[in-house]
Amino acid sequence: MLLSEQHRQDARNWIALSHVAGLGNVGMCALLQLFGTPEAILHASISQLRTVVDDAVARNIQTALDQETLIAPTLDWLAGEHNHLITLADDIYPPRLLEINNPPTLLYGKGNLDCLRLPAVGIVGSRHATPQGEKNAESFAEDLCRHGICVVSGMALGIDGAAHRGALRASGKTIAVVGTGLDIVYPAKHRDLAHKIVQNGLILSEFALGTPSMARNFPRRNRIISGLSLGCLVVEANLDSGSLITARLAAEQGRDVFAIPGSIHSPTAKGCHLLIKQGAKLVDCTQDILDELKIDLKNQPNQQLNGFEMAKTISPNGLLPQMANTSPEAAQLLALMGVEALHFDEIQSRSALTSQALSAMLMVMELEGKIAKLTTGQYQQLI
Repeated sequence: MLLSEQHRQDARNWIALSHVAGLGNVGMCALLQLFGTPEAILHASISQLRTVVDDAVARNIQTALDQETLIAPTLDWLAGEHNHLITLADDIYPPRLLEINNPPTLLYGKGNLDCLRLPAVGIVGSRHATPQGEKNAESFAEDLCRHGICVVSGMALGIDGAAHRGALRASGKTIAVVGTGLDIVYPAKHRDLAHKIVQNGLILSEFALGTPSMARNFPRRNRIISGLSLGCLVVEANLDSGSLITARLAAEQGRDVFAIPGSIHSPTAKGCHLLIKQGAKLVDCTQDILDELKIDLKNQPNQQLNGFEMAKTISPNGLLPQMANTSPEAAQLLALMGVEALHFDEIQSRSALTSQALSAMLMVMELEGKIAKLTTGQYQQLI
């Protein structure tokens, strides 16, 4: 990616701000809403910054541009072929991501950014897939790509890898959303697959270069997989599979959830059967997905608005101000929850929040590590 001097300075500002200790995605969005640009944030006074963040974070912001050991390697990486930085201010920022709670303020990309303009379907499933499950994932991905749809997955072993391979076999477009920095290939077994994706697709991450594989990164990764997609297909999943998290996120984001049934005796089918019982659409061929989504492949909109403009278009109340108010509301909700494990209905009864508002808050709190969703479906505060 060849950077002009202005683009290099803009990238420097975004990168510097993203590395501020203690800030986080929600705080960064709140600052952007108030100040407008990273440059304005980085040059704001301590007193101005304190209206959004605490004193320690405000002081970290004021020295952010001095962190050359963090900024310079990323700028050097951006100068490499196929490497990109995508921010809320860019026209290429995916409009569908602005519809989700806590959209990433910036994304690192490697490959073809045109993939972000295509209608997309997520395909996820077990890392320990059966041979038939992998064949099903490849077949669905291949057929979706032949209909002009981009396949989104997480480049994990099992179903994810099979979905990417199926898309590539059709010479179609595929997006791999990963939970590491883009200078790391995880799992290492997928190094060749990652290279092929870059040639005809795109690898995305919201994590800075050098970020290793960590368990807490993958729920954040999953919300982007579902957020980019019009619908999400679960091919195989155990009851404790991470792909069920992706399916839940998709449902909460208003996306369609599809599941392929299997044998009642197969552990890898039980997660799909649970999803179908909960309202996911049973599918046994690609046409089921195409009919449900009603995608007009000939008349896809060519969105030219950037992230800030799209936020105003999608929600009359504005997306970013809602995120700015998350912290005080979250503190109040945590106090109401206490330390016991509670079902959604119990929390709603205590809080008197609407289902939509409570779902949004719980999602942010789970991503921030304040609460965990148990296998029983209950939520519990993390002490």
